Amino acid sequence: MLPLLTAQQIHEADAYTISHEPVTSVNLMERASKAFVSRFMQHFPDKAQTISAYCGSGNNGGDGLAIARMLNEHGYRQLNVKVVRFSDKATDDFNTNLHRFQHLSVPLLEIEKGGNFPPEDSAIIIDALLGSGLNKPLSGDYEQLVKHLNQLEKTVVAVDVPTGLPTEGAVSKEATILKAKLVITFQQPKINFLLPESGPHMESWEAVDIGLDDTYLQSLNSPYQLIEKGDIKTILKPRHKFSNKGTYGHALLVAGQAKTMGAALLCSSACVYAGAGLTTVCIPESGLTALNSYQAEVMAIIREQDQLPEIEWDKFSVIGVGPGLGKDDNALALLKNILANYHKPMIIDADALNLLATHQELLQQLPKGSIVTPHMKEFDRLFGEHDTWWNRLQTLKQKAQELQINIVLKNDYTITGTPDGKLYFNSTSNAAMASGGMGDILTGIITALVAQKYTPEQACLAGVYLHGKAGDVLALPNQLHVVLPGQVAAKIPAVIAQLTA
Repeated sequence: MLPLLTAQQIHEADAYTISHEPVTSVNLMERASKAFVSRFMQHFPDKAQTISAYCGSGNNGGDGLAIARMLNEHGYRQLNVKVVRFSDKATDDFNTNLHRFQHLSVPLLEIEKGGNFPPEDSAIIIDALLGSGLNKPLSGDYEQLVKHLNQLEKTVVAVDVPTGLPTEGAVSKEATILKAKLVITFQQPKINFLLPESGPHMESWEAVDIGLDDTYLQSLNSPYQLIEKGDIKTILKPRHKFSNKGTYGHALLVAGQAKTMGAALLCSSACVYAGAGLTTVCIPESGLTALNSYQAEVMAIIREQDQLPEIEWDKFSVIGVGPGLGKDDNALALLKNILANYHKPMIIDADALNLLATHQELLQQLPKGSIVTPHMKEFDRLFGEHDTWWNRLQTLKQKAQELQINIVLKNDYTITGTPDGKLYFNSTSNAAMASGGMGDILTGIITALVAQKYTPEQACLAGVYLHGKAGDVLALPNQLHVVLPGQVAAKIPAVIAQLTA
């Protein structure tokens, strides 16, 4: 896992690396700037492009001066620097890099507090104004400068963090933030990069390794973690000779109504493709023909008028409930019946989540280790309205611990909250997957993994990763605009095979 750190923790990691490598702070800045320049040149190889670097007088500005110096050394000649002097203070590393820069023939202009902003003719702006040092919303001259630059609609490349965007904490809808086309950030993404409030202010981010001490980063034990490919390769178990369908569990899905059978079909299909040894779906009789036509491998238990028949609960390794189930009294009775009779971890999604939201007492009946998979609106119906994603994160952490369940909050970077207080951000998926029914596929995948004796936490982390990775494999190489849920389900076996090879 890649630990995601607060601004204070990043500062501590810098200090630890400086003292223990050892390396001077200005040489660490040099290393970071070199990594930035290498990535910048990959994106903007045309050395005739016009570039303006806006540098504050702190360490982010020191990075900007070093970056401008290195770009000049690499042959970028249409380059100028604007040093923003809105404070009388300057860091030692900024001053060192300013001294190194001054012998160059690159134009340098200082912008004073309260002064007019100079004309800007460059096509690209490098934002090195404040970085991660921001601890309050922009105001005064900085706010006016950022508003001015935003109006120019230039291509902005931010150094580490876009000016005005806090690395963590709530982001106000009224905040003034410099909009970046690309953020080249140091060592790892900042937590707020992975939350939707960053969307209007940055098109994309890329992290470059600057050599901070990894052992120290891990020792900080951050509750925020980013799931990486290696983590999933460690979790997934290859299939062995002499195993059989009984080895991989028996999943029961309770889903679908006459008019919403698609959800049951998608969910049960994904469960089969994700490797459950046996998959049974409990559906109304009206859906049986559709099931047999769509996925012959899935067995059925028929419920009359949405009443559960007699079920041998012990024969099932796991139960998933909710997709297309409906929210009427019959659906509520079904959910209560399941909670009363099945006491192992279960997966709750879709309509079953909305039933829990309107009957909060049922939340307390969820078996420990159970998994709920809400999107944002379902999450807020369950746990109350939230005005920022940062506040939603804190509730996610609290409720997963309080209820001793796993909460999979679906988004671009789907976040799994676990009973031990960790929040895991997923690193796969893409916008082509924004299609109705995609959540049903995820429920089927997670249910299948629990059936195969993965722990609920492992099933969540691997499930969201596999789900997103299948979408990436389908969409990204072929530049597909839309990927359908059924295609994602069918791709899961190949994705698992590649990761376990």
